[in-house]
Amino acid sequence: MRKLLILLPLFSLGGCISTATSIVTAPVRVVSKGVDWTTTSRDEADRNRGRAIRKQEKRDEEARRKAQKERRRQARDN
Repeated sequence: MRKLLILLPLFSLGGCISTATSIVTAPVRVVSKGVDWTTTSRDEADRNRGRAIRKQEKRDEEARRKAQKERRRQARDN
């Protein structure tokens, strides 16, 4: 009976310890998440640069096609 009385508080403190650990580490997790949101990793930067290059290539191709079409129209009209 005495062993049971000694072990009972230990089991009930387990939940308190994990809750206290969660509370103590919460600010660290919040700050690290904020830093992650505000900074750009190398992979993200590469992906964004590749996307920008593809968009610029698409705009250049559309401009080239439009100019080519205009030249053909002018040649046909002359």
